[in-house]
Amino acid sequence: MASPAFEDRPDPLAGHPQALRPLTADLVAAVLGNRGYAVTTDPDGDLVGRWDESLIWFLRQGTDGELLQVRTMAGPHFGIEHVPALYAFCNSWNHDRLWPKAFVHVDDDGRARICGEVITDLERGVTPHQLDQLLDCGISTGCQLATAVGRLPGGTSG
Repeated sequence: MASPAFEDRPDPLAGHPQALRPLTADLVAAVLGNRGYAVTTDPDGDLVGRWDESLIWFLRQGTDGELLQVRTMAGPHFGIEHVPALYAFCNSWNHDRLWPKAFVHVDDDGRARICGEVITDLERGVTPHQLDQLLDCGISTGCQLATAVGRLPGGTSG
């Protein structure tokens, strides 16, 4: 049965489960929905969901949208004076772990945040099962990063 979001389109999960499919926003949304995750489309047309106080985007990059990027923005933000400590945290994180790649992002208003990302090249296609595993990796490791960021001194929620 198709999800209500796909009533006017074919169900992206239909078909042979081992057949490679192109990476599409519909396929990403269907796999996330199949897990019971609520995501919405932001003003730029990207899928985004909230996990605790963190936001996670599910982006398609590349010339043909063949790169899957799962980007987490940890909930706490920090004053600009904390940036050197945040860089040290990210360097340590990236040294000890493969995923997600952690980095510091400074907003236009001068607030610093830590983001993480997992990127996968799916130029040749992906099965729904493979995509489910990739999304789970991006979400679970992004949440682990957000939990660690939440323990850092100087962070403010909101």
